[in-house]
Amino acid sequence: MFAIISFMSTEFTIFLYIIIVLSAVFHEYAHAYAAYSMGDPTAKNMGRLTLNPVSHMDPIGTVLLPLFLLFFLGGFIGYAKPVPYNPYNLRDQKYGDAKVAIAGPLSNFFIALVVALVLRAGLVEGFAETALPWIVYINIFLGLFNLIPIPPLDGSKIVGTFFPAYQEISSAGGIFVAIFLAIMFLPYLSGFIYLAFVGEAFPGLAF
Repeated sequence: MFAIISFMSTEFTIFLYIIIVLSAVFHEYAHAYAAYSMGDPTAKNMGRLTLNPVSHMDPIGTVLLPLFLLFFLGGFIGYAKPVPYNPYNLRDQKYGDAKVAIAGPLSNFFIALVVALVLRAGLVEGFAETALPWIVYINIFLGLFNLIPIPPLDGSKIVGTFFPAYQEISSAGGIFVAIFLAIMFLPYLSGFIYLAFVGEAFPGLAF
């Protein structure tokens, strides 16, 4: 998403990076929890059923890519290490894959909605008035990004549950297509959902 105002301070850019990392970590934790709650202990046994950022960080997706985009191109996209799970251990063999997949994006939308309600209530001032809208927007954006139905993103697993042939599509280069779609369309859709959640337009976009 190339829409961050270019004159943001280094300190605030670092704050945004921390929010991206924590949001991605919560996303992966939700995947792990969903799988564990349906009978698969794989993620738990591998130390992924945790909110410890170190357990989920990917060198490229959680460190290099978002930092480079934030500091040099004025945008952000990020991801964490995918949570491993064994679909054959899930009690719901029909829709288990889709439930595990959608848990991540739903966790981001949940964070966005909770913070949006705080903003609607007018309970914040000072730095929080600037910071909290970004928490809402970033989580909406990450939730939508992961719902793009292109491998290896969560959306492809959800679609593949209902259309098994879709799972045969190769993921080679898929992430680059997803990033292109995110750059072109997601800022507008994220802004619309932000408006619905908070009740006013997101103040941080600069198209």
